[in-house]
Amino acid sequence: MWLIVIGALVLVPFWKLLPRFGIPNWVAIFAIFPLVALILLWVMAFKDQIDGGRA
Repeated sequence: MWLIVIGALVLVPFWKLLPRFGIPNWVAIFAIFPLVALILLWVMAFKDQIDGGRA
């Protein structure tokens, strides 16, 4: 039960933030895996440098 709660607490912020960085919402489903969440955080952190500051 607590895994579902933690999964939801991770999923919802990614679901809201990813479109702002040009990444589809459905990718947030994979954020329940810690390594994928870490990779997504890195992508979001450096997305403005990748797009030339338009993020």
